[in-house]
Amino acid sequence: MVETPPSLTAVIVAAGRGTRAGGDVPKQWRVIAGRSVVEWSVSRFAAHPAGIDVVLVIHPDDAERAEAASLPSTVRIVHGGADRAASVKAGLAACADGIVLIHDVARPCVTLEVISAVIAGVRAQGAAAPALAVTDALWRGADTVQGTQERDGLWRAQTPQGFEKAAIVAAHAAFEGMPADDVEVARAAGLDVAIVPGDEANLKITGPDDFARAEALLKGGQMDIRVGNGFDVHRFGPGDQVWLCGISVPHGRGLQGHSDADVGLHTVTDAIYGALAEGDIGTHFPPSDPRWKGAESHIFLTHAVELAAARGFEIANADLTLMCERPKIGPVAGAMRARLAELLRIEVGRVSVKATTTERLGFTGREEGIAAMATVTLVAR
Repeated sequence: MVETPPSLTAVIVAAGRGTRAGGDVPKQWRVIAGRSVVEWSVSRFAAHPAGIDVVLVIHPDDAERAEAASLPSTVRIVHGGADRAASVKAGLAACADGIVLIHDVARPCVTLEVISAVIAGVRAQGAAAPALAVTDALWRGADTVQGTQERDGLWRAQTPQGFEKAAIVAAHAAFEGMPADDVEVARAAGLDVAIVPGDEANLKITGPDDFARAEALLKGGQMDIRVGNGFDVHRFGPGDQVWLCGISVPHGRGLQGHSDADVGLHTVTDAIYGALAEGDIGTHFPPSDPRWKGAESHIFLTHAVELAAARGFEIANADLTLMCERPKIGPVAGAMRARLAELLRIEVGRVSVKATTTERLGFTGREEGIAAMATVTLVAR
């Protein structure tokens, strides 16, 4: 029997006021590279291939901002407390048992590689946090240099900081005072915290100048255009409808597959994964996993779209061709384009859905199934 891995939840702490960063709104709600800091930070975890749930801890005064933000529907929003520790406790209370990753919202450029390293560290040692070794010379003093400090063994701490939920909840309950971060809380409770590699890109927005640095990282230094192709096939079986591009189309037979067998959505999803060099649907949603038995295929496409967004890409266009004798696609092509555009989060004028037959040749010509091919273009923001 295969043991199910523990659940993964990210607690993103966004309840502060961010006054040092300047501006008319708290720094986590300011827009950089086309999205708010909150949206960027949430997207990094929501799009991680490990399947991470997200708990967003906000200030009660920011409820309307959170409601208006473009956040995945699965994100749980809770209200924070009077200080960071209280907000972390509120977030932990909303988490399932398993591994929790506590992250400062002001680090919107955190990479998938850093997140993965923290998860691996927690699984191996029970607690882990990313950090960068101090390389600059260190001085002691005020207006003048009064001494030096050895830098060996010194690290610049980052987030997310990962723990087993039960252990960090108990550590917070026992801690008194105002901790610098959750690693301090964990160590006070006797927990050993592994150091995993951080990333210079994982900067924390503290002052006004940090916004420009973060925007440059999120936009990238040059134009980056990716093109991906997808191809999929599903056979016919018993049924009275087929799902194509998220639309139910009446038909004398149904398409067969582990999920709802929507060959259109599967093909576009694979095209996005291909453009990102991220494998295919089976990589992220293995057919051996019973969770995806009969799943609606928009789940897969939404994951691919959010993964692209987390990498800093937007979808420029999608071109899908369905190959079949029946059902007839023309009468429902408009509805398919509209639904596909909605899922891709782009205007319908950037989505093409068309159909062709194979002149009665091959399995599609014999009406044994439907094939589809798609091309998707991604452009870095």
